Amino acid sequence: MGESAASKHGNGGAPRGLQCDCPLETRAVTYEPTRRSQTAVVLGQPITLLDIEQVARQARPVELHPDARERMRRSREAVDAFVAGGNDAPRVYGINTGFGAMSETRIDAEDIRTLQRNLVRSHCCGVGAALGTDEVRAMMMLRAQVLAAGYSGVRDALVDLLAGMLNRGVHPRIPSQGSVGASGDLAPLAHLAAVLQGEGEAEYEGRVRPGGEALAAAGLEPVVLQAKEGLALINGTQMMAGTGALMMREAQRLITHADVAGAMSLEALKGSARPFDHRLMRVRPHPGQASCARNLRALLADSEIMRSHESCGKVQDPYSLRCMPQVHGASRDAIQWASEVVEREANSVTDNPLIFLDGAAPELISGGNFHGQPLALALDLAAIAIAELANISERRVEQLVNPSLSSGLTPFLAASSGLESGVMIAQVTSASLVSENKVLCHPASVDSIPSSAGKEDHVSMGSVSARKLARVVENVWTCLSIEILAALFGIDQRRPLRPSRAVDACCGSLHAEVAALQGDRALYQDIETVRSLVRRGVLVDAIEQVAGKLL
Repeated sequence: MGESAASKHGNGGAPRGLQCDCPLETRAVTYEPTRRSQTAVVLGQPITLLDIEQVARQARPVELHPDARERMRRSREAVDAFVAGGNDAPRVYGINTGFGAMSETRIDAEDIRTLQRNLVRSHCCGVGAALGTDEVRAMMMLRAQVLAAGYSGVRDALVDLLAGMLNRGVHPRIPSQGSVGASGDLAPLAHLAAVLQGEGEAEYEGRVRPGGEALAAAGLEPVVLQAKEGLALINGTQMMAGTGALMMREAQRLITHADVAGAMSLEALKGSARPFDHRLMRVRPHPGQASCARNLRALLADSEIMRSHESCGKVQDPYSLRCMPQVHGASRDAIQWASEVVEREANSVTDNPLIFLDGAAPELISGGNFHGQPLALALDLAAIAIAELANISERRVEQLVNPSLSSGLTPFLAASSGLESGVMIAQVTSASLVSENKVLCHPASVDSIPSSAGKEDHVSMGSVSARKLARVVENVWTCLSIEILAALFGIDQRRPLRPSRAVDACCGSLHAEVAALQGDRALYQDIETVRSLVRRGVLVDAIEQVAGKLL
């Protein structure tokens, strides 16, 4: 419905509220040995997405909880007692049988160790670019967390070795392709497990080496896998969960930066803050919508630019400005749900079979906890939700550069339009990334290809969901950076009128590294500079010093 011109379009005086083609390539991060000053993440106790990110990206150490060690010991005793039965023991999947379509084939007691070693070797079939160091560390941590729960029947030596590798910076080289998401991430996890038995490849101190050599260089020793242990290392969802956990942390930051970018564009375009009134949010009480509106009110409070056009005849802003709470907020709510799914999965047991000790006698139960469908659906939704932030951002950039829409800004924000092209092609770049995201957002979870001779007849494709999400996240960081750059140049043209204190602080941080647009120049360097500032949280830090904490 329309809003009367008398409602003062420019009223912004509400009180202040409250990498690359494939991002999964190895990142240039230096990992140091365990630093005693850091508090370790305790495996076998509940962990958070923040814990995972700190271990993966900041070399936070890990250690096994004593209670978890005792649970693992008792669980292992149950497996050892079963194995002691030799060829007279009943068949139990993965302990004295083959795997997948060969699960009905009984394995002699004398071959049980060989079975586990062969399982890991045969499943090392990953292809494609290696996962990044961050993703590998997240996988290692989450696999250790599964085993530490005490339902897998493995020795605590496996968790100790994984913890030692994390703390000393030994990172298995894991190809990024080859998982269909059930029985979990078999191929990627096999490449991880291979290093534990002294095989495969691993990066240590900046060089990829044979797995056994990397362990030895770090002062670690491989293990000889016992009954059930090879299967316990490769059955699970840790590739998709590890990547998903890191992307959820990034998504939460992206959403806040989308509000910052939108607020800057609204200032440059002489838009109105009235659509963010808390009363509008109250009567449509989606939590993400309310959070976005609260951020925008804080970001836009006390703006000279808005006061300058309080009595203009403009009635309503375009949807890309006016509906930021509704669009950004919907993405917030979707990411909140997906984050809860991923964190729940991080604390789940995804091995098979599992050992339960709560009855009169131990029970080994074979099930399907390794199936990645919960993650596949959540990560597909997350990709769609994050991509929408770029969709609406690119439309705001169009508002900034199109002289028929930009309320007096120069065409393409050029200093001498016609002779110069300004940020014309930056908008084209954003449009290109937005279009690419639309392809990447096709849900992988709607597909399934039967494997293992029909035994594994429905799979999740969750690893594809995770990999696509990572690419979408990288693209959206760039799209928001392009908008922030264009909005900065637009705000420059509004001077000497000043934007809000929050936006002005943001502009100050930007101009410390980005010059005003006084003539055409190659903007790719500016885009990368802004992207670096955004990724490091520099802009939000500057804003929060004057406007309080953003959501």
